[in-house]
Amino acid sequence: MSFNNLGLSAPILKAIKDTGYTEPTPIQARAIPIILSKKDILAGAQTGTGKTAAFTLPLLQLLTQAKHQDRKSHHVRALILTPTRELASQVQENVEIYAKYLPYKSCVIFGGVKINPQIIKLRKGIDIVVATPGRLIDHLSQKTINLSKLEFLILDEADRMLDMGFINDIKKILLKVPNDKQTLLFSATYSNEIKKLSDQLLNKPELIEVARTNASSEQIKQAVYHVDKVRKRELLTHLINEGKWKQVLVFTRTKHGANRLCSQLDKDGISSVAIHGNKSQNARTKALADFKKGNIRVLVATDIAARGIDIDQLPHVVNYELPNVSEDYVHRIGRTGRAGNVGEAISLVCIDEHEYLSNIEKLIKKDIAKVWLAGFKPDPSIQAEEINLGGARGGNRSKNSRGSNSRNRPRNRSSRANSSRGSRT
Repeated sequence: MSFNNLGLSAPILKAIKDTGYTEPTPIQARAIPIILSKKDILAGAQTGTGKTAAFTLPLLQLLTQAKHQDRKSHHVRALILTPTRELASQVQENVEIYAKYLPYKSCVIFGGVKINPQIIKLRKGIDIVVATPGRLIDHLSQKTINLSKLEFLILDEADRMLDMGFINDIKKILLKVPNDKQTLLFSATYSNEIKKLSDQLLNKPELIEVARTNASSEQIKQAVYHVDKVRKRELLTHLINEGKWKQVLVFTRTKHGANRLCSQLDKDGISSVAIHGNKSQNARTKALADFKKGNIRVLVATDIAARGIDIDQLPHVVNYELPNVSEDYVHRIGRTGRAGNVGEAISLVCIDEHEYLSNIEKLIKKDIAKVWLAGFKPDPSIQAEEINLGGARGGNRSKNSRGSNSRNRPRNRSSRANSSRGSRT
């Protein structure tokens, strides 16, 4: 199938051609016609499936077909909500790319930066706003944004927004938008919370699912390297140097762990930078830009900070530490193997993390290939210890695989929000 068969106008098709894409991904091929028919949708799609274009392209088409509104009225026509600043920036970048030959204005608003420049942009009249819930609430409180004439509401990575404790902000936002809007909800995973939210938001929605719920992409080659905890950094350096990796995204559980690993990699002669919630927005933006340009080889990230990292041909993802929440593994490795490209996801697993690994394999319904690399085989005399999660989401401590029945139980929503959000996102 070609984009030419999806009912998109010439300016949009021209913008798509400029990007080099010729055929729609499965989520795009299925979602675009349904959205153009003006139906609400509930779409289940993993990261890297092309879901941003799946809602951006038909959104632009529908704006073109709808009656033109005067921008001086300060009425926003389309609102795209995302859970994090990085994802908001990435979505906004895509909106600009696909609206290249259209007259519509868009902007991104999120916390961590001054609000006045955002207010100035909104006063000039904006058609499409990409926002994180926290900062959008700030604008609504100050009456610097008007959503009363909204035509389209899109929730991207809705599962992550709920996981981060944004449900109350979302409810406040819904009070400010009209009932007759078209609503699109995208989620990588389905849960009872997502079902409840969709029942509240959507009007007779079409269900679209292009990948098995909580499945990992078949485009990603996964492997587990068993290694002692104290030798993880040494093994990571070995893999990077031996494989001549030029671009690798590495995940740690905590901000402190990310900083410490960067310092160690720098001493090994491997250029790296950390990206997490304690970094300023400008620092995070620069780090991501340098990584995309290839100015640094390793980007070390926590789960929250990595949301929105969208690099079509990112070749390697490394779980330096396994996540304590199994679903986060799917999100992490979804940074590679995107848009039909093949990627590699490696997990460095010590004895403390065996239960996490078991839970992940149950979730994705497959066994991950195990590797014991010569010179790095674990010491069998080492006993499992409790994992100190520190600032990671989900609490302070988790029992190890030998004495815990806590496993990956759902965590308290309020504690999630407090640990994940920090400041207004």
